Amino acid sequence: MSTLSLEQELKSKSINPTAMRLLVLKFLKKQRGAVSLADIEASFDQSDRVTLYRTVKTFESKGLLHSITTNNVTQYALCAQECDEEHHHDTHLHFVCNQCKKTICLTQVSIPKIEIPDGFQLDDIDVVAKGVCKECKS
Repeated sequence: MSTLSLEQELKSKSINPTAMRLLVLKFLKKQRGAVSLADIEASFDQSDRVTLYRTVKTFESKGLLHSITTNNVTQYALCAQECDEEHHHDTHLHFVCNQCKKTICLTQVSIPKIEIPDGFQLDDIDVVAKGVCKECKS
């Protein structure tokens, strides 16, 4: 993916394309599954943890990333194209492999609409399935 197309993607989400943001986006696009902040930090030799954290939080608030928390570890994966600052449309199954420990977004598996009682406010739904991924199984 070219730097120009990465810049355009950031600008389309109203994110200023700084050098670090471009590097982080490029890294995220190469991932097969969700990654933690520690994973991102480990991939950059000379990086400031605070800058990486702010980059991830900016991406999340602008609808470029969504977070998944499993086993008390927050991981991040790229959002669907239609996500934006106001609404995330990432209600899909997350699969955690018991062998390789990767968290994989199964975007083709939608979560049905959940009706909650009056008086409650639903902000987010996380559905996590655990098992063995196809790569570990083979």
